[in-house]
Amino acid sequence: MILAGIDGGATTTRSVLASETGSILGYGTSGPSNYDNVGIEKARTNIAVHQAFVAAGTSAPADAAFFGMAGVVSEKDRGVIRNIALSCNVASAKNIDVDHDIRIALAGGLAGKEGIVLIAGTGSSCYGRRNDGRNHRTGWGYLLDDLGSGYFLGMQAMIAAIQEADGRAAPTVLSVRLQERLGYAHIDDIMRILYHDHLPVTDIAAFAPMVLEAAEIGDAVAMHIVERGARELSRTVEAVSLKLEFRAKPVQVTYAGGLMESAFYRGRVQSAIKERVEQCVLHDPELPPILGAALLAFETAHIPITGGVIEMLKHDSAKLQQQSVDNSHRDTESQSQEQDREK
Repeated sequence: MILAGIDGGATTTRSVLASETGSILGYGTSGPSNYDNVGIEKARTNIAVHQAFVAAGTSAPADAAFFGMAGVVSEKDRGVIRNIALSCNVASAKNIDVDHDIRIALAGGLAGKEGIVLIAGTGSSCYGRRNDGRNHRTGWGYLLDDLGSGYFLGMQAMIAAIQEADGRAAPTVLSVRLQERLGYAHIDDIMRILYHDHLPVTDIAAFAPMVLEAAEIGDAVAMHIVERGARELSRTVEAVSLKLEFRAKPVQVTYAGGLMESAFYRGRVQSAIKERVEQCVLHDPELPPILGAALLAFETAHIPITGGVIEMLKHDSAKLQQQSVDNSHRDTESQSQEQDREK
């Protein structure tokens, strides 16, 4: 049997085909497939399953498929993705499941076991699921939520800079670093950059490493921002844990997202979680989200997930990561060549 897992993100879509023993047969990548951002036709184009079938040397459909897609939170969203999947002949209608991408991060992070995953990247969210299917999610986007995320850290740096200029807050190296990054001559230019030029959320989130670096060298304002971000993220884990009333203790908690790759920030977040959720065990992710999608395809096909399947996926995941790096390098080279042609 062939099981397809799809991780559809706001910037990249990944797909993988696995056998029922857990060996990886093929892998593909493409552009964004969050249809809220790029539209249905672009999302259909970027569902990267075709590349995975070509890499595997076989043809569609798969026996079962699971789509973990960014922005999918309602039944209407799930219906849209199912229709896209059917139009691409990914699998039969009865063997296609769709959910948000946080679920596949949990499935991969804890290798199919129940528990909680904390996401901290450009945005932030938290998701928990019990073995009986009961689940709960936090995460409401940058206007309403995203506390503790890269966007949060970046925006707090901007706030710290303007408050220092006002005389409302202590001096911070973030003011100088922010001016260097944005290239403005005077602090008053921040209003134009943010409100008129509409500084993108991703650009604001890109200031997060600057905040972490400043905190590591002892800047008190930056450290306050980091500690607050860690506390806010820990509150989401606590909320999900309380909501789901896990019967098995301790509760298993893992994480995902680019911001959690910082050992400095991850350590503060994990310490904050331990203070709020006493009966928990924190785990580094066992498998990446894309292989979490593959595991959920196993469930869709009613195939038992054995220890052997997990070990095979772990063994092949290193190969998958290398292929992802190679694809990224090829994409970068292709973009560079395209830019050269345009010049």
